Amino acid sequence: MISLSRQPFLFNLTKPMVGLAPIDGVTDTAYRQIVDKYSKPSIMFTEFIPVEGIFRGAVKLLHAFHSHKTNVPVIGQVFGVELNSFYNAFFVVAEMGLQGIDINMGCPDRSIIKRGGGAALIQNSIHAQNIIKVIKNAKKDWIEGKTIKETQLTSDIKQYVSDYQKNHKINIQKKSFTISVKTRLGYLVPETNNWISQLLEEEPDLITLHGRTLKQMYTGKADWEEIEQAAHLCKKTNTLIFGNGDIDSMQQAKEHIDTYKVDGVLVGRAVFGNPWFFSDHNPTLKEKFTVMLEHAQLFVKYRQNLGIAPLRKHFCWYCNGFPEYRKVREKLMKANTIHEVKNIVEAI
Repeated sequence: MISLSRQPFLFNLTKPMVGLAPIDGVTDTAYRQIVDKYSKPSIMFTEFIPVEGIFRGAVKLLHAFHSHKTNVPVIGQVFGVELNSFYNAFFVVAEMGLQGIDINMGCPDRSIIKRGGGAALIQNSIHAQNIIKVIKNAKKDWIEGKTIKETQLTSDIKQYVSDYQKNHKINIQKKSFTISVKTRLGYLVPETNNWISQLLEEEPDLITLHGRTLKQMYTGKADWEEIEQAAHLCKKTNTLIFGNGDIDSMQQAKEHIDTYKVDGVLVGRAVFGNPWFFSDHNPTLKEKFTVMLEHAQLFVKYRQNLGIAPLRKHFCWYCNGFPEYRKVREKLMKANTIHEVKNIVEAI
């Protein structure tokens, strides 16, 4: 095992720690900025990026690691299989100014599972451990002075990160940079004690445990008793444990932290269309639609080449709970420009 100076910011966060979970296709820069502005989660995670894509020079993927100016820690999530790609991808996450790297070992997507990544790593614990070791090796080299310029990454990736650093005046805090894992209870059935114990041997700073197996996908109920078992294992170590699954309010998040003895909770679906989740504010209908428009404007600012089609799922979420606005939702689904969205909102 590699011994690194343990000064991760996680141990200094205000409790209770309730953060925004990483969700592919959702937790992009605009979404995180809106959630941060209106309710300040303890911590936020990016969408995930394949390390193999980074290593092969897919610059277009790196938009996921962009971040707005904030005091809330943002962690970059990655997934993949190739150890050398993980090593080199570490330097991208670290030098783009994110506060940590999170290794996805829980995604149930079939294409990712087929390649041996995501939740497939639950069945390949030795390789999962090796991934953490490689990331810790990269962090050690980075702290000792190695930079992205000395990696095997393509010149395009190196130039992109260099330009991003200059344009955003990145201030890197090396010693507080964290290494974490997000995973599930098991593959077909819960195997919490064995699986979590194997991860703990490599001493990540944080494990986030989703209370379902791969087989369950997102069906059934999250098993928080299993998460509590993992929490007991982590209490004997320097690794923090966050629970994840079926949290629908801040009150419930706080209760689960106390009841199941976890250090914190990550929330995903309950924040959809509700960027006020982490606050006590109950928005009016007008506020919801006004912030929906602000969200859309931010998305177009950050992703000018995409148009507004990716926002349609968000429009649906903002309209949830208001059946009388079915026609408004239908209009939003057909909108093709921010101007059209603005006209729809102003007519409400």
